[in-house]
Amino acid sequence: MLRYLAPPIGDFPDFLTPPEALQGVDAGIDAVLATPRHRLRRELAVLPGAPSWARPLADGELEALAGLGQALRSYYGAAVAPYWPRIQTLIDSERATRSRILLDQGSEGLLAVLGPTMRWKSPVLEVDYPVEHDIHLAGRGLILLPSAFCWQTPITLIDPSLPPVLVYPLSRRAGWWTAPVDSPKPRTLTNLLGSTRAACLRAIEDGCTTGELARRTGTTPPTASQHATILREAGLTATARQGNTVIHTLTPLGTALLHRNPDSYPVSPIG
Repeated sequence: MLRYLAPPIGDFPDFLTPPEALQGVDAGIDAVLATPRHRLRRELAVLPGAPSWARPLADGELEALAGLGQALRSYYGAAVAPYWPRIQTLIDSERATRSRILLDQGSEGLLAVLGPTMRWKSPVLEVDYPVEHDIHLAGRGLILLPSAFCWQTPITLIDPSLPPVLVYPLSRRAGWWTAPVDSPKPRTLTNLLGSTRAACLRAIEDGCTTGELARRTGTTPPTASQHATILREAGLTATARQGNTVIHTLTPLGTALLHRNPDSYPVSPIG
């Protein structure tokens, strides 16, 4: 069912990616199942060769919607939930990096470094895309959404009346998905700081909040806050407050220490 509704190539219905999913998977699935019948019919029509079960779904029949909800929850539990801490780490790092570019260089500076599949030619952002598709913002903002599930080229919503969203692939450097394990080289930084604190220092490399630090290292927020305080008092990190949020970044000393120990403790949830 899900492979038909969200094929690896080609268009798929916009209602499968509701903004309510920002509140969690349950809120997202509830929003999918609450899609009005007229929208179900219109958006399912973009899929070719509809199987027999697609008609009851397009008609909004309760049994068909319940089957879709169960399929979404089952797939999430099997294919996403076990890897969510790593996905969150990648997203946090990408967001921190892009946010700092935005602060330093402004929106045009950010758009200019989104490549290689996106090219900023003011006032147009050109994107490699399977089909010709123009989106006019008309004064609306553009949501840039990094994704671990987006490959090769960015994707966007079909309906131009919906809030403009551009989903683009995360940067995929070597070892992007799984951190190295059982390194044969001595872990000098781990021996100096301890495994958890060394992981905290590495996690702060791209900048993060205390909550992000906790997720990246598999610790509780109070524990992450304690480690961040010790690293700051040692002169390895600095903190800045933005509203109710504290942002941790490396000092030049912290950066130099990481660069001198490139094989130090990797960022991964700690059991």
